[in-house]
Amino acid sequence: MFEGLFQPMHLLVIVALALLIFGPKKLPELGKGLGEGIRGFKSAIKLDPEPASDAKHDTHHIPAQRH
Repeated sequence: MFEGLFQPMHLLVIVALALLIFGPKKLPELGKGLGEGIRGFKSAIKLDPEPASDAKHDTHHIPAQRH
């Protein structure tokens, strides 16, 4: 389905259309925003999730009081 999508002529047409739609002034800003978004996504994936706390180490647990 996407075999011929990234041929040089297709890429030139895509770049030309983007240039016509957004203009030469807006394209660097769009590229910068896209790059920052990808970097942020990668760094969020690399972060380890916080380990789950055990009940014996939970400081918010209040034991039931007997009357």
